[in-house]
Amino acid sequence: MITYDDFAKVDVRVGVIVTAEPFPQARKPAYKLQIDFGGEIGVKKSSAQITEHYTPETLVGKQVLAVVNFPPRQIGPFMSEVLTLGTPDKNGKVVLLAPDSAVPVGGRMF
Repeated sequence: MITYDDFAKVDVRVGVIVTAEPFPQARKPAYKLQIDFGGEIGVKKSSAQITEHYTPETLVGKQVLAVVNFPPRQIGPFMSEVLTLGTPDKNGKVVLLAPDSAVPVGGRMF
């Protein structure tokens, strides 16, 4: 079990995907995303293995949830700055976590 204080250390924010492009250098099929989290955080990069359910065209403009306070992670030639959140479908393919209504960009999950 963890405490609420433990949970509060994880900074999960709402962002909107502004660009999405294939990431052919990744070991598993993935996209390179740029996600805008608003003024306080700005635009951050993320690599996401979400090619089964999404195309770059359907991702642009989509709101997503991401952890913004993990250290950056080098993925091949790409530096991923945030962890975009998802959950597996019945076949183990990632479905993005997102608000079910439009919310302000940069909003923190609680």
